[in-house]
Amino acid sequence: MVCDDVVIRYGDTLAVDRLSFVGHAGQVVALLGPNGAGKTSTVEALEGYRPVTGGTVRVLGLDPRHDHAALVPDIGVMLQNGGVYPMLGPAQVLDLFSRYYDDPADPGALLDQVGLGPVRRTPWRRLSGGEQQRLSLALALVGRPRVLFLDEPTAGVDPEGRLAVRSIIADQRDRGICVVLTTHELTEAERLADRVVIIDHGRTLAEGSPAELAAGTADGSIRFTTEPGLDTVALASAVGPGTTLDEERPGSYRLLPPPGTASPSAVATLAAWLAERSLALGDLRTGQSLEEAYLAITGGRGTVGDPPPDGADSPDGGRGGDAGRGRGRRSRRSGAARSGPGTGA
Repeated sequence: MVCDDVVIRYGDTLAVDRLSFVGHAGQVVALLGPNGAGKTSTVEALEGYRPVTGGTVRVLGLDPRHDHAALVPDIGVMLQNGGVYPMLGPAQVLDLFSRYYDDPADPGALLDQVGLGPVRRTPWRRLSGGEQQRLSLALALVGRPRVLFLDEPTAGVDPEGRLAVRSIIADQRDRGICVVLTTHELTEAERLADRVVIIDHGRTLAEGSPAELAAGTADGSIRFTTEPGLDTVALASAVGPGTTLDEERPGSYRLLPPPGTASPSAVATLAAWLAERSLALGDLRTGQSLEEAYLAITGGRGTVGDPPPDGADSPDGGRGGDAGRGRGRRSRRSGAARSGPGTGA
């Protein structure tokens, strides 16, 4: 999958401005950015539902618009809203959509995989938001895609469901599938993504693994969890003069040693201080999180963690209003020649 100097315009509005990135087989690529950054427009171009004004888009070596009929059987698309007949249950919907493909995944096995077995006959309109999300994921998987596009895959999903979604995405990556996901939940991107592309005003601000992006904005801080209400002044003094320690949330702390203090030394002092008081040390990590790196790179623009409003990325409302289009145009496999991957998936 390749985006090379892609430009997308809506009249006088420049939505995507010379955007470039590559996604490979067996890789999870997360597109991050504030509302209106151009993520949805970019993904729609990759899926073949949005023309590009300039640049090149290729998926599995094919042009997503000109070679759309040949490409559709090999991509899976998960949308946030719509695309499902409201009176049908998950089992009926998956069985229906499996008939669009010559070699579909087993609908019953997919239902179990996404945890919808107990509600297999419940009409879609009566499913919870998280259950609808998991059904949408199952529909994206039923055709055994080689490239998978996921739009906010864990939005509205309960903690148990999130674990299932993460496991499914990791399994797809292990099977050699290229997974492209957009999300506002940066902790999910940090856990799932091999590669992160941060976009703002249609341009790539940064690209790399979550660890690389965090390291690029690292401030030497140490984060840890323990019991709330520590004597932060005493602990900071024990680490050394110039140390600052803040309790960011009850039981979650950020310790910033003075410049020149090695992290291993500060961590050893921290661990010893807590051990003397019979306090457990948990969730220890040095450097910044992906969320902190994101905020530093984007300058804090946009709200992290909140889902984008409908149509936030494209003036005509994005894919939310035509969610059925992605699946309604799916065609059966008819022996069309497959193209191998080019530079990317």
